[in-house]
Amino acid sequence: MNSDTKPTHEELTQGKVPGAKTGIEVRKTICSICNPHSHCGIDAYVKEGVIVKVEGTKENPHSEGTLCSKGNATRQYVYHKDRIRTPLIRKGERGSGQFIPISWKEALDLIASRLLKVREESGPESIVFYVGFPKWMRPFVKRLAHNFGSPNFCTESSVCQKARYLANGLTYGPLGAPDIERSKCLLAWSGNPFYSNTAIVREILDARERGLKIIDVGPLITPLTAHADVHLRIRPGTSGALALSMANVIIEEGLYDRDFVENYTLGFEEYRAYVRQFPPKLAEDITGIAADKIVEAARLFATTKPACMLNSPNATTHHTNGLQNHRAIIALIGLTGNYDVEGGNPLVKPGYLNVANGLVTRDSEFEQSRGWDAMPPRVGQDLYPAWCKIVAEGQSVHIPHQINSGKPYPIRAMLAFGLNHRMWPGQDFMAASLQKLDFLVDVDIFMTDTARLADLVLPACTSVERSELKFYAEQYVIWTQPAIRPQWESRPDTDIIFDLAKRMVPEDSLMQKGYEACIDWMLEPTKLTVEQLKKYPAGYAVPGVKMPPFRKYEKNGFGTPSKKMEFTSTILAEVGQDALPVYTEPGLSPRSTPEAAKKFPLILTTGARLPMFVHSRTFRLGWTRSLRPDPMADMNPRDARDRCIAQEDWVSLSTPRGSLRVRANLTEMVSPGVVNMYHDDPEASVNLLIEPDYLDPISGYPGFKSLLCEVKRIDGAPP
Repeated sequence: MNSDTKPTHEELTQGKVPGAKTGIEVRKTICSICNPHSHCGIDAYVKEGVIVKVEGTKENPHSEGTLCSKGNATRQYVYHKDRIRTPLIRKGERGSGQFIPISWKEALDLIASRLLKVREESGPESIVFYVGFPKWMRPFVKRLAHNFGSPNFCTESSVCQKARYLANGLTYGPLGAPDIERSKCLLAWSGNPFYSNTAIVREILDARERGLKIIDVGPLITPLTAHADVHLRIRPGTSGALALSMANVIIEEGLYDRDFVENYTLGFEEYRAYVRQFPPKLAEDITGIAADKIVEAARLFATTKPACMLNSPNATTHHTNGLQNHRAIIALIGLTGNYDVEGGNPLVKPGYLNVANGLVTRDSEFEQSRGWDAMPPRVGQDLYPAWCKIVAEGQSVHIPHQINSGKPYPIRAMLAFGLNHRMWPGQDFMAASLQKLDFLVDVDIFMTDTARLADLVLPACTSVERSELKFYAEQYVIWTQPAIRPQWESRPDTDIIFDLAKRMVPEDSLMQKGYEACIDWMLEPTKLTVEQLKKYPAGYAVPGVKMPPFRKYEKNGFGTPSKKMEFTSTILAEVGQDALPVYTEPGLSPRSTPEAAKKFPLILTTGARLPMFVHSRTFRLGWTRSLRPDPMADMNPRDARDRCIAQEDWVSLSTPRGSLRVRANLTEMVSPGVVNMYHDDPEASVNLLIEPDYLDPISGYPGFKSLLCEVKRIDGAPP
């Protein structure tokens, strides 16, 4: 076509160009498929009520017009054949997947009547209110649960970020995110933001160009490794030993912040005596990292001021020794004087849904509508008392164990939003436990394997079909508006929650006012309102946000019982655990279980992100699944050669609990002796290989990232 020739209607339509001629309109929304702190802005190109194309929203300051492979597959996500289209009630045996449609009124009336009956017979604590992914409806489900009388609001954060939150609380109270923009040194510990938090990558790379030093710690080579000044390739499950050894160097060489330590900490002398047991040469034997590298990293972090730390929500805590490992890691922040300082890890009070951007809301007051002392003990409270002193929800990992034991009281019913039984170690144990419930409701977007176990299944809609409030770290707020109407008979989760509130907690006058009124109540300290935000479909940059000062601990102390940073935890001592961040070997390792290692000589670590998958949510999408169509275990070429395994051979990946049939992916990303596998593949779910009780004794977290395995080639396997 000549450049002077105007494009034809057909060309405009094929190019999906918005305008009156094509009937295509651009509507602003967000993608909520993955990390809630990274929900990218989406421009949805809509024609006749159908999304025909998606692009990133350039004016969104967090994502700046970018979309990852998951976000680019939004149309496949929204219009997938597995979408639940209508409320469904089970007709056959539980687990048979046999359902028939019912009306929304029938479904909601049935839920209310069944749960009210269970409450009357067994007490409200016998009902679990659960939220998985996405997380946007959590404040409303928690308020519903507590006003109903149940302490058992539980979430998937019981295996995600809450153990890190627990470690922070035991050591500092709250701990802030890294101030990368103003930092001189970044200690990135077992995180891969290129795959799991893409919006922060630009910030890291920009800071790198300004001279930021990077220390990358973790068992895998990731895209961040290429930008690191020091890479510490650690044996899975030994982070605590490495952190204690770095502290050894920092203290013995006098590199710690004496003023901070002497005036604002508890238990330093005990901590100093303990870390003397971890000189770099001993840590080298434990972790596999050369002693001189440990010394180099310790000196760099302690002497480059200011320095900050970035860690994954869960990679360091998904071990049977994970809670104490993480305490040892974060102790390095205070030890070097980088707590609540510019360029370190400054403390900013979280706003809506835990996003810290200087805006203070009342969501905590909204959701915690009843005090814990006014309700029975939570799930897991008897086994994990430290958890229940810090974390404001039950410990979900204990749900199947309590269903089976009935102690200290029976669990009879569950109202779940986005329940995924594959999240649990020994997922078959969780699936079998769910089938013992008297009543199970699952609200979801897709007909998942977990939904097939339910008595009643309700169709939720995606983020492009509903309204929600979203905070970003950049003092940016958006109230999304539906880009398209909810597909089929699906509804926003909040519609379901508030309709149930009318039936189950009519005495809650605030919830009776509806969703937007509750949002306005939570937003009241910010002076923002839903009506105001509706005027800005792409989002609103809030002017004049005043960030808190640094070093607030000098005036206010810390959020610990002693009001100091605690090298020795007051709470852990009270509940009979080691007060120091002691190091122990993982429950299964070459050092702790040498006899088991004879049969299973490789270390298995699971759950590291791939850029196109997040949990089980995008395996069903053609675009993302095409990038890795078969389940694969990553192993080092040296280990593969020893076992006569070639690239993409079918192999048996086995642990003491069982085995899976997967393909071998030969890569230097994993070190010799280590095998890595992504979790939740529907054809080979690695959590089947992990015992249900392979848990951290303090947090209850599963040891997903350090156990033992073996890999063997399957002779004669079909291509």
